[in-house]
Amino acid sequence: MPEARRAGRPLSPHLQIYRLPITAIVSILTRITGNGLIVGVVLVVWWLLAAATGPGYFALADGVLRSWLGDLVLAASAWALWYHLLAGLRHMWFDAGHGLDLATAERLGIGCLVGAFVLTGLTIVLV
Repeated sequence: MPEARRAGRPLSPHLQIYRLPITAIVSILTRITGNGLIVGVVLVVWWLLAAATGPGYFALADGVLRSWLGDLVLAASAWALWYHLLAGLRHMWFDAGHGLDLATAERLGIGCLVGAFVLTGLTIVLV
């Protein structure tokens, strides 16, 4: 059987030479934030259940939520919530048949990212 000739190059683009388009990044982030919101919801539900259980258990849950790690998780959850909301609105806009050209889709993706950071900053300042 003859030996197959192998090319000295990769068969498909790799991350070292291929940049993901913004539309792909936005799509991936939408899925990640949707799943990541579960962590924030579990912490808030735990805090509410601890408040209903008693003062000792509430002090523990409140201490965890008010720690630097709790603040970080809640801030990340706020960003994820705003981002997921904006990405959902973007998706509804696409479902209505608007903004399907590449330039508009890219602008809306960047708008989702920037808007999520701005709205998270406003949320942190106001709350």
